[in-house]
Amino acid sequence: MRSDLALRWGVVLVLVLVLTAACGASGGDGALEDPLAGGDPSRGADLFAFHCAGCHGAELDGSTVGPPLIHELYVPSHHADLSFLIAVQRGVEPHHWQFGRMPAVPSLEVEHVADIVAFVRQEQRAAGLID
Repeated sequence: MRSDLALRWGVVLVLVLVLTAACGASGGDGALEDPLAGGDPSRGADLFAFHCAGCHGAELDGSTVGPPLIHELYVPSHHADLSFLIAVQRGVEPHHWQFGRMPAVPSLEVEHVADIVAFVRQEQRAAGLID
């Protein structure tokens, strides 16, 4: 129970830090910049194939070791784009599925994650999960 609470507070802290950094990078006009905005889905497809498909499936349909991303649990209203960045940077304890812990992927930069998220969202749109 305590480790779950600590993990949740850790996620909150990361979000605060990301948002604080975004505020500082906004040029002083007060607008928040999305660190994942402007991702390229074609680059994201290649990055996904190399870094993610082994667990999440080549068609984003999951595997025996990782959940599907073409699923209503991973649409933006349930898992915002920043949740993918946090998962890549920190790893994820299982909370919807019983696949085990997702490890952090330190070789992926924020720009890479932006591209991967753009690809995932594109595929979710194609599957009719989001508009």
